[in-house]
Amino acid sequence: MADKHPAPVDSGQTSVNDALPEGFEAALAQLEALVERMEGGELGLDESIAAYERGAALARVCQQRLDAAEHQVSVLQGNLLKPFVDAVGDDEP
Repeated sequence: MADKHPAPVDSGQTSVNDALPEGFEAALAQLEALVERMEGGELGLDESIAAYERGAALARVCQQRLDAAEHQVSVLQGNLLKPFVDAVGDDEP
């Protein structure tokens, strides 16, 4: 039987203690929304500090995902980009 409870509405007010997203896109979207709120200039001092801490954590998640993707691309390039001479064989005298 399906759960009939409505999904919670995201007020855009995440706290530092909220779980960080695992994916790059989700972390980036939250970071962009947070920056927009901070640039709005309506946050108090405590909220601004909490938003900054959350933003720094989200930025770390994004950087970690980018680093992992860069490493994966390097591995793929290492496996796929072999010198052409090795692939053709020794046809030269």
